[in-house]
Amino acid sequence: MKMRAFSLSLLTIAGSLFLTSPQLQATNAPPAKAPFPYVYAKAFHIPPETTTEESGYFSLCEGLNSKIYIGTAKYNFNAFLIEFDPKTEKQRIVLDTDKLCGLTATGYAAQAKIHTRNFVGPSGKIYVGSKQGYRTGSDKSEYPGGYLMIYDPKTDSSTNLGMPYPGQGLIDTVADEARGLIYIVTCEDQHWMLYNIQTGKYRELGPILVSYATTLIDPQGRAHVLTRDFQLATYDPATDKVSLRDITLGSRKLTQEDFLKVPPTWILSADKTSAYFVRMTDPSLWSINLAGNGPTTARELCRLIEGKGYDSRCALTLGPDGRVYSVFRVDNTTGFGSGYLHHLLRYSPKNNQTEDLGVLAVKNPNYYDFKAKKPWSHGFHTLPDGTLTPLHNHMALIVAKDGTIYVTIIYPFTLLKIDPPKKVIHG
Repeated sequence: MKMRAFSLSLLTIAGSLFLTSPQLQATNAPPAKAPFPYVYAKAFHIPPETTTEESGYFSLCEGLNSKIYIGTAKYNFNAFLIEFDPKTEKQRIVLDTDKLCGLTATGYAAQAKIHTRNFVGPSGKIYVGSKQGYRTGSDKSEYPGGYLMIYDPKTDSSTNLGMPYPGQGLIDTVADEARGLIYIVTCEDQHWMLYNIQTGKYRELGPILVSYATTLIDPQGRAHVLTRDFQLATYDPATDKVSLRDITLGSRKLTQEDFLKVPPTWILSADKTSAYFVRMTDPSLWSINLAGNGPTTARELCRLIEGKGYDSRCALTLGPDGRVYSVFRVDNTTGFGSGYLHHLLRYSPKNNQTEDLGVLAVKNPNYYDFKAKKPWSHGFHTLPDGTLTPLHNHMALIVAKDGTIYVTIIYPFTLLKIDPPKKVIHG
């Protein structure tokens, strides 16, 4: 502060000399232009009373009512589902796990997260599950297990379907409403469970799955998951049987060593006969065939981006136009600032082309008081041109029916709303 005061005094005394100084002209020069395009988003702070560390996970979806639903993590206490209305830009709690399930436990025994990818059924009902947090300090409590829950926007009411697997949290839930079935993946041991809506009973389907596994349902009603041995497990409700199929690349069988050292994310293709697949630390986009009954094939389609230090957290989704969207964080090696950059990427299956739409940027940086330096507010940084951009981790990505893109960022827990990209906007 003393040096700044001294500099100001010199400017007052000898302003004309300093105004013609090349050094001062360089200091007052406009900021350098970013060497990459920006994708500008409007940011919304998720209600802070629903988190303890300004975080959430994969829990993000668009309801049939065009509202956005986000799950939160309130470690040692509770977990909530939040509704965001894009028209009014207002948020509210629509599901309180403790209240719905009649719970009071705290610490490690608490239902600390809604970590499941929100699944929206044809009825409009939203299926989620709860999960444990982390044991801290001298806490000796035990986690009882997560709950399968449904929120119905039509009636603004929730249903508790109980605990699929004692001692295990829930990492994924997908409903086949036409057949009255709900598929669940547990954690930390990745059991594949099936709930029969008519009987109200759970049972285990068989193979242990890869971490963060997701169930995909094809047009025949068959459910598919990836096992920890990198096989394709398929449950057919018509026969009530699970089959295991190898996944091949050319004539070679793929194994766990090929892919599953890091968590994968996969989604259904537009015709639901195949799946798109990326790994958290590798931007290669793959396609895996789900059709048929014999060995299934994998194809590498493209590299979504080149760089270093790749990181993608549940950020793979299909747009209403059939194009694949993803977010990857890479090391900022451009010389324009430091830290990391989060790129919004798009792949077109029709012409096999990949687009880098740009680096995520906040157009309303005052949405949160970063100057207050509150705990858990370190997830964004400012680039040399003054642009606020995510730093550490994105957590989920969806494209809404109207083409609007939503991304969640942690620290503080933030929903980014991006207008449908018509062209690349350069900084």
